[in-house]
Amino acid sequence: MRGKRSKQYRKLMHQYELTFNFRQPYQVLVDAELVKDSMRFHMDLVGGLSRTLHAEIKPMITTCCMRHLYAEKDAQNIALAKSFERRLCNHHELEDPLSTLECLSQVVDGKKHHYVVASQDPEVRSHMRGVPGVPLIYINRSVMIMEPMAKSTSDVRLQEERKKARQGLKMRINARTENAAQPVDQQDTQSSEKKRKSKGPKGPNPLSIKKPKKQRTERAPPRNREEDQEASELTTEDAAKRKRKRKPSKKAEDAIAEPSED
Repeated sequence: MRGKRSKQYRKLMHQYELTFNFRQPYQVLVDAELVKDSMRFHMDLVGGLSRTLHAEIKPMITTCCMRHLYAEKDAQNIALAKSFERRLCNHHELEDPLSTLECLSQVVDGKKHHYVVASQDPEVRSHMRGVPGVPLIYINRSVMIMEPMAKSTSDVRLQEERKKARQGLKMRINARTENAAQPVDQQDTQSSEKKRKSKGPKGPNPLSIKKPKKQRTERAPPRNREEDQEASELTTEDAAKRKRKRKPSKKAEDAIAEPSED
């Protein structure tokens, strides 16, 4: 299966799940012609259906289709059909089985069992297109193909989407009327709770930043003018007291000694 077709099938089944509540494993109704063609093309019927639907499946076959296979007396086709779950169509009391179209139409029409119909009969597929919410699968040259959504099904899907949109608008209008009926103080408190911090560029981690080293400098306390004057006087007195007395030189001693001899 190609990638593009596989994505289309996955989206298609997702739409069936949202609109018609399809759930896994999908119930797949198989007719007798599909069983015969899968054996003729040597296909893995259950694996091909699960790959096409992208989910687990529960293959089912009606009692009338089984009676058609028993009439042909092909052992391989009968063995494959016996491995599927039997869907009772309440036609076993009839002498002759109903056609595939009559049997499947009575099983699917007006029922909410969410069946996927896998049939090789074009009349069956054309009838099922008129039933909303029925995915259709068939085999074309050993390739399993899912038909696009039919018009009846797409119309129902659009109606459901419009209903959901209207319900959303009604919910918004009711919420606005309730807020308008509340006093102003409660509205302010609710609006303040709903407000969030505006997201902006975050600063660096404070733990990862290298802290600057602070230079410790002790400043002396300020002094008054009187204290400054006293300090200056003390310094001058100390300087006067600390003057060194120099010794007189020899020439000065000789000059002093000569007048004493006369």
